[in-house]
Amino acid sequence: MDSISYSEKETISIAETLADKIEGGDILLLEGPLGAGKSVFARALIRALCANPALEVPSPTFTLVQLYDTKDKGPLYHFDLYRIEDTEELYELGWEEALSEGILLIEWPNRLDFLRDNLPPGHVWEIEISPEKGSDGIRRITISH
Repeated sequence: MDSISYSEKETISIAETLADKIEGGDILLLEGPLGAGKSVFARALIRALCANPALEVPSPTFTLVQLYDTKDKGPLYHFDLYRIEDTEELYELGWEEALSEGILLIEWPNRLDFLRDNLPPGHVWEIEISPEKGSDGIRRITISH
């Protein structure tokens, strides 16, 4: 699925639409450069999955992982790998537990080379958010499953 978002509101709508398709055990790899809109997308997706539009969704940039209850799809682990230096740090954050029981939303998955090769097949969603060159605020959002 390839979409163009002309505003933050449209990015939120795309994330909410995707949330309806997510199942327990799914892994979402969220990529894009700094300032692309990953945080806006992630917050909207988490709020939709938790059925709580007012849910406080802090960025896990410094905590590295945040845990949410989706009520009907199991726990949701929101990882931010931007500051991760090696795989040991990831395992210390409860990576194996998250893989075995929940939905994973992973920002900056390209920070760890092993990641893509060690994910269960059939459950991976790749989401790429890219600012359109020469435009102000327009984003291309590509989602593949």
